[in-house]
Amino acid sequence: MWQTGGRYVAQVLDVPAYIEVTGLSRHECLAELRKATGDDVSLLVEVVPDVVGVAEAAEIMGWDKRRVVTYIDRGSFPEPITALASGRIWLREDVEAYAHDWRARRAAKAGSAQVAPL
Repeated sequence: MWQTGGRYVAQVLDVPAYIEVTGLSRHECLAELRKATGDDVSLLVEVVPDVVGVAEAAEIMGWDKRRVVTYIDRGSFPEPITALASGRIWLREDVEAYAHDWRARRAAKAGSAQVAPL
């Protein structure tokens, strides 16, 4: 099962007939797969994680690629899952969680800076 274009896709590979189903969520895709195969079939679902490179990480963060590299060099960006010849890659969910935390910290700093002392 993997995600593409905002949908989840699943295929059954070891049956005489080709089966492919889609859904808007993992749960919906699995339900469609179960409908196609029946309840009496054992399924092994391998989920392919969604990964991103520096360009996608920059897009998630709302930064340019140079800023991402600066944070990587400082050691303040999530650890990549691996480095390929084309560059480092991360799990999308790790970068999204980092972006959420980074924005929350920034908002908290901005909120405390706006409070004027009496």
